Amino acid sequence: MPVIDPAKVPVKTGSIYPEPYASMMQGRSSLRLGDAGGLTQFGVNLVSLEPGALSSLRHWHRNEDEFVMVTEGECTLVQDASETVMRAGDCAAFPAGSTDGHHFINRTGAVARFLVIGSRAPREVATYSDVDLRVEIEGGKARFTYKDGSDWTGPR
Repeated sequence: MPVIDPAKVPVKTGSIYPEPYASMMQGRSSLRLGDAGGLTQFGVNLVSLEPGALSSLRHWHRNEDEFVMVTEGECTLVQDASETVMRAGDCAAFPAGSTDGHHFINRTGAVARFLVIGSRAPREVATYSDVDLRVEIEGGKARFTYKDGSDWTGPR
């Protein structure tokens, strides 16, 4: 079994989101640990959130399951009807098709980290709960649309 040295895994910053949403992801970075280990059936990412940072826009996945475990610090899980403070060792699961959008916010003064494990469906659709945006991913290519499926040209 190959051992992955996180110190040798490139840090990924930025976002695939179009503007103005990409700029909202400042302070978020990740290590693509699954990719570093050659995994193809599911993703494993160690996400770091600086104080005040968001993990993503609030979203839900049509075809992919997602599992999160906080490994360091504290972050707040924001869902449709509630917010939950999560600390090291706390876990959350988001089954494919559940329309309860989620994301994490670091509302503390220290870095927070969490492990995200997600399936890799051949075709995925993620819908963003708070904005009129959706992404379709197929063959490694992302296409952004409005929720009605029409081509995205900017916030409306």
